[in-house]
Amino acid sequence: MQYDTVIIGAGAAGMMCAIHAAKPGGPRVLVIDHAKAAGEKIRISGGGRCNFTNLETAPDRFLSANPHFCKSALSRYTQQDFVALVQRHGIPYHEKTLGQLFCNTTAQDIIRMLLDEMDKAGAEMRLETRLVDYSKTDPGFALTLETDGQRVPVTCRNLVIACGGKSIPKMGATGFGYEIARHFDHTVTGIRAGLVPLTFTPDETEEFKALSGLSCEGALSCSGGPYGKARFREAVLFTHRGLSGPAVLQISSYWREGLPVTLALRPDIDLLAELKRQKTANGKRHLATILSDYLPKRLAQSFAEHAGLAERNIADIGDKVLAALATTIQAREIRPAGSEGYRTAEVTVGGVDTAGLNSKTMESKTVPGLYFIGEVVDVTGWLGGYNFQWAWSSGWAAGTAIIDR
Repeated sequence: MQYDTVIIGAGAAGMMCAIHAAKPGGPRVLVIDHAKAAGEKIRISGGGRCNFTNLETAPDRFLSANPHFCKSALSRYTQQDFVALVQRHGIPYHEKTLGQLFCNTTAQDIIRMLLDEMDKAGAEMRLETRLVDYSKTDPGFALTLETDGQRVPVTCRNLVIACGGKSIPKMGATGFGYEIARHFDHTVTGIRAGLVPLTFTPDETEEFKALSGLSCEGALSCSGGPYGKARFREAVLFTHRGLSGPAVLQISSYWREGLPVTLALRPDIDLLAELKRQKTANGKRHLATILSDYLPKRLAQSFAEHAGLAERNIADIGDKVLAALATTIQAREIRPAGSEGYRTAEVTVGGVDTAGLNSKTMESKTVPGLYFIGEVVDVTGWLGGYNFQWAWSSGWAAGTAIIDR
């Protein structure tokens, strides 16, 4: 079996690449995946409605050892280009918050759109198919595919690695793309779970265990990691193991083991000023009751109890004590024990070193015809549709480069 291009991975990046690398009556393009269905991460994303892009997409929303690498692909295939594709297919969508776009009905709309576009372009797909052997040849690549228990030899001029990272292994994610990269002497930067809940130390688990399931507006900040200082202000969710919610997932990509994070609850107010005002105006109220004006009741009670002030009237509490309490609530330093890992991570941070790739085409600088796109590359977006946009943009960049080759 001979193809012009074989793409490993039928996810967002792989399907996007196939759409642009194929042409009816033109180069033969084959997409393979070991899964039973295409686009499984698309299907489960956004609570089943797929946060398919973000209107605020910009290079500074992406993490990489080379922060400039993503600029070319993102500028040449933008969020507006993908929105136009969604509109052409009549898929209803809405903006939720912070530029995040979601399908109105189901993520399956995006999968069907991509499959329809692949079909129009003449790209083929083989599911429940594995790549079991691969090597470089003078004209391209020699592959061995395994499907239905049979091994099939395949040759191709271009080989595209779009099989993602290690996040969510229950969906079939593995480190296979990194193995292929290393086989062809590409460097893989330190990979780790990103956009993932953080876990407490035993002491903090004991302190906050009664708050599991409680959410509050907050901000998380961190500094000292390889990507510098960062701060995200969104919801914070207490779990039985630690912290989750959008602000936590965002900061987790910047955080590294051993570093502290600073938790600020209700960062929109000057809590100390509010407590002093309440002391003057409502001195006979218990501190826990006053805190519940600003925080969820269980959370207010927890802070007051741990300070030993739950049953004290606020008028009887000194300003220094109130200041210390306000600092605990709005500048609490927490040193996470770790993260929930790839099991619940939405992305893998790190990946194939961009120093070995052409930023315009996504092609290897040392192995002609070898391309890396999507999550397998050392480019990781923020939470909120940014990683899908990287998949669309990098898939488009590789696909258009291949068709023009």
